[in-house]
Amino acid sequence: QVQLVESGGGLVQAGGSLRLSCAASGRTFSANNMAWFRQAPGKERELVAAISWSGGNARYTDSVKGRFTISRDNAKNTVYLQMNSLKPEDSAVYYCAAQQMGRQFDSTWRIDHYAYWGQGTQVTVSS
Repeated sequence: QVQLVESGGGLVQAGGSLRLSCAASGRTFSANNMAWFRQAPGKERELVAAISWSGGNARYTDSVKGRFTISRDNAKNTVYLQMNSLKPEDSAVYYCAAQQMGRQFDSTWRIDHYAYWGQGTQVTVSS
């Protein structure tokens, strides 16, 4: 079992930066692929970035490539999302998610392959 708690959201002007954190509890954190999703009002939840259990692999949705960076510190049971050059269209509730241990990294794009979710943190980017 993995419990996830996000923090770091807030209001920022376009062009600014935020760093989201996801603190995980549970003995298997270091064995789980992790991801950040986001959901804007009236839109489906979408994958923003995912990282493998070791931190050796990462993937990003096209709209954030070059601006966002996902990372993890297994010693601190924490996953991060550094967001730079923020745009108004990045405004959404951001969710941290974890796959069950043993999932292949190739499956991290599939929202239905995530077993654990945080409560979300709001990110608002003003123009």
